[in-house]
Amino acid sequence: MLEVRDIWKSYEGQPLLNGVSFRLGAGETICLLGRSGSGKSTLLRIIAGLETAERGQVLWQGEDLSGVPVHLRQFGLMFQDYALFPHRNVTENVGFGLRMQGLSNPEIALRVAEALEQVNLSAFAKRRVTDLSGGEQQRVALARALAPRPRLLMLDEPLGALDRALREQLSEELRRVLHASGIPAIYVTHDQEEAFAIADRLVLLHEGRIEQEGSPAAIYTRPASVWAARFLGLDNLVPGEALPGSPGMAQTPLGVLRAGCGVPAGKFTLLLRPAGAALVPGGEGWNRIEGRVVDSVFRGERFRVELECAGGLTLRFDLDDPLAAGETTALYLPAEAILCLD
Repeated sequence: MLEVRDIWKSYEGQPLLNGVSFRLGAGETICLLGRSGSGKSTLLRIIAGLETAERGQVLWQGEDLSGVPVHLRQFGLMFQDYALFPHRNVTENVGFGLRMQGLSNPEIALRVAEALEQVNLSAFAKRRVTDLSGGEQQRVALARALAPRPRLLMLDEPLGALDRALREQLSEELRRVLHASGIPAIYVTHDQEEAFAIADRLVLLHEGRIEQEGSPAAIYTRPASVWAARFLGLDNLVPGEALPGSPGMAQTPLGVLRAGCGVPAGKFTLLLRPAGAALVPGGEGWNRIEGRVVDSVFRGERFRVELECAGGLTLRFDLDDPLAAGETTALYLPAEAILCLD
């Protein structure tokens, strides 16, 4: 439905977007995920028509939108600042844009009721927005974006002003609403957990380029680069070098490791996934990782154990039981938990 094709943009002479391209399918939710300054909000504004790309195209069902003004694109927008009218009630806020479009009162009433039902706010229709919680105000803003029945919904850090617990709750509700509406959506965030909860597909942006694209599970399971791994919080990164004549084997500061990937020739980086580690004895000798326990922290269902290892490496693994700080231990990591990165 939507195609973003080779978008370039600079700011004050510095490149901001460098040839970004992706597609959005019917009913699909894509998250543009990246750190502040990665270009994700600028990309969203270009798609909306609020900014102009220096090069590239935004197409909707094959039609170039470069000459189409914002109000004719029929795209819904929702930002972190909900911009609700404090002197109006919920119904008046949700219906404001519909009145600006010149719709009849019966049609406005129908669409407002439909949008409030989608976000579970039907009982709040006459309440003043100043009497609502932050989460309820967020739902009003979402209802206002849904009421015009947009062909594309775009959300820029909509949960950024809320606390962590409320963000987790509302991210699940947002996913439900987006899927139930069938409206394709582009969601911008820097929060990985939020993106994983909402997205059908992630577009991971780094310095104005797409670093990786795919489902949340695929990206987390197989990050494409060292940067992607670090961004996702996977920082068990170990330098390695292929052992000639030994397929799948790598020489590292930890000793010889057998990886569950096609080990490239020469030097590279190995990612050791925190899950899957087990205490020795057991397992093959070449995947034995020894170290001194620095810390052991309970992380919900398992313990995150931090080891000080050879070569000045500090590595973290998830274990069922805690280990005492200061003791020396050995872990076994299966080959499928060791990946090769660019």
